[in-house]
Parts: sequence; C-alpha cells; structure tokens
Amino acid sequence: MRMVRRLPVVTVVVVACWTAGGLLADQQVGRTGQLALGVFTAGVLLTLLALHPPAVRVQTLAVVGIATLGELVGSILWGVYTYRLENLPTFVPPGHGLVYLAGMSLAVLAARRPNVLLGVAIAGATVWAILGLTVLSVADVSGAIGCTFLVVVLLVTRKPVYAGVFVVVAALEIYGTAVGTWTWESVVPGLGNPPSGAASGYVVFDVVALALIAQLAAGAALLQSRRARSSADPTTAPDVMSSRAESTLPQTSQSRNPRALPSPST
Repeated sequence: MRMVRRLPVVTVVVVACWTAGGLLADQQVGRTGQLALGVFTAGVLLTLLALHPPAVRVQTLAVVGIATLGELVGSILWGVYTYRLENLPTFVPPGHGLVYLAGMSLAVLAARRPNVLLGVAIAGATVWAILGLTVLSVADVSGAIGCTFLVVVLLVTRKPVYAGVFVVVAALEIYGTAVGTWTWESVVPGLGNPPSGAASGYVVFDVVALALIAQLAAGAALLQSRRARSSADPTTAPDVMSSRAESTLPQTSQSRNPRALPSPST
C-alpha cells in the first residue's frame, strides 16, 4: 500500500534522473553506446510498468508506438529536427513511455487540485507562445499555433494528464536542446529552437493513443458480447424444444405419478 501511494513520486523522480543523466551520457557515446543506453532505458521503463496497473501499461505502450511513428516522420523523413548522430537513438522510443508515465504521475499527484496543474500548463503554453512571437530570436509561429491547440484541448477536456505531459515534455525539450541531444532546423520558417509547439504537439500523441485504446476496448467488448450470445443460443434451443416436446405427450395417470404402478398379481 505504501508503494502504491509513493509510486507517482518514485516515477517522477526516476524519469527526472533518467532525463538529466541519460541525455548527458548520450553526449559521450557512439552508436554502440547508444544501443546500450537504449537497453538500459527499456529496462527502466519495464520496471516502472511492472509497478503500474495493467491499464496504465497498455496506455504507455500505445503512446510509445504512436510517438515513435511521429519520430520517424518528423526526424527521419521530414528532417524537421535531427539527433546528434543523425539517427533515431534506441533510447528514444522507451523514453516516450517514461515521459508519459511522468506526466500521468504528475496528474495523480495533483488529483486533489487538478485545476492547479491545468493552470500551470495553460499559463506555460501561453507565455511560451507569446515569447516565441515577440522576444525570442526566431519567430515561433508554429509553436504559437501548437500552444493555442493545447490550451483549447485543456479547456475542453479538463484532463490533468495532458497538462502533466506538457509540463514534462516542455522541460525535456528545453533540456535536450540545451545539451545538444537534438537540434531543430532553423531553416524551417516559423520554427523556434526548441519550438513551443513540440511540447504542446506531443499531447496529440497521447490523445490519439488514448482514443485508439478506447476504440479497441469498445470493439473487443462488442465482439465478446456477440460471441457470448452466439454460444448461448445453441444451448438454449434444445431445452426449449425438449420442453415443448414434453408438453405434447399424452398425460396419463402413470406419467403424472410414475410411482403409482399396479402391483403384480400373485
């Protein structure tokens, strides 16, 4: 019970230590070292998932899949941002799972005052968007659009998990760009480094992943109910037929009282 209560705190601390140490370690290694770092990150993720409920595991793995697809499109195909070795480091996919767990844990910690976390995320996104349009050296128009989208999502859904993920990703983007783990291309018009839209756009991964899980769960429940009905029909039909057949049999005194049989004559 104590571990369950402390799990959100443990998760946030572990992810913070991984972010600070893992991204710094990446600066000192080559591709082989990145592979080892990826294995270590996957181990950390699996360990944390073992402590969380099954529903959280499914959500986290769905986010990993959707976010990794986004990484392949944004970094490898479009080249909007580039990692240090111009590849997709192996620690990135499991790292997305850690980010989601940290954001969800922040939402759990703010369960008694969810509006506080929502307010922090909305204020942070708004300030970042304004700075990107006024103060920062590169006009971050895309970031302002992304932040506007995030604010609308938070106001409509009122889900603290989205706010928690934004806070975690915002810190990750600023730190990861500062230490040089990845770099956003300056040649893309209206894109800052890092763009505020990267943190707010990450929420899209969570929205898509959670919506996909909900649809799959609904489909599985519908399929299970249909199978239950189809398996129940053959078993009930013979019972109905037999009851009808018995009702049509002639009712004799012996059939009414099988024990009242004539005694044999001596």
